[in-house]
Amino acid sequence: MFLKFNPLPEDTTENPNITLFHVDVLQIKKQKDFIDKSNTIKICVGKKKDMSSTYDAFLELPSSIKEINAAVENIAAKKKFSINSSIKVKDYLLNKNEKKLFNFDNFIILTEKEVQLIELFLGKKKPISKDDILSSVWNYASDADTHTVETHIYRLRKKIIEKFKDDKFISNNKDGYYL
Repeated sequence: MFLKFNPLPEDTTENPNITLFHVDVLQIKKQKDFIDKSNTIKICVGKKKDMSSTYDAFLELPSSIKEINAAVENIAAKKKFSINSSIKVKDYLLNKNEKKLFNFDNFIILTEKEVQLIELFLGKKKPISKDDILSSVWNYASDADTHTVETHIYRLRKKIIEKFKDDKFISNNKDGYYL
């Protein structure tokens, strides 16, 4: 009735399940419920194109192994892209593609530099000096006399405080800034 298999992705730390099934399987409520509730990539095959919005992919019959493989690769690439674009930051989720910082249903829109700042802070375990931030995010020389870092961090803190009431998102001490 349906086929379930595990492809071997390039990154072997993740092994997504894929359910490949014929559209007729959906006529049986128990099987449809099983497929709908499963946490797998779902590829429906058949002659009706109306299933494509419900499941991850729809392949029209007849389909070749090459078409099935292309659908699996496409879905896997989209999922990998989505995973790589979302990063957990404290109690928040940073979506780099949308340039948004989410906290449950609330979010703020970030600038490209704000996203870069957050990513820089995430990559370091200790405070980062103003000079290192200038060099990493803006490619400025360490001896540049500018208030760019302070201004951007001030604006980012202000957004976070206004929307999320979190005044401890970015902290600083004598050694620099940190999350």
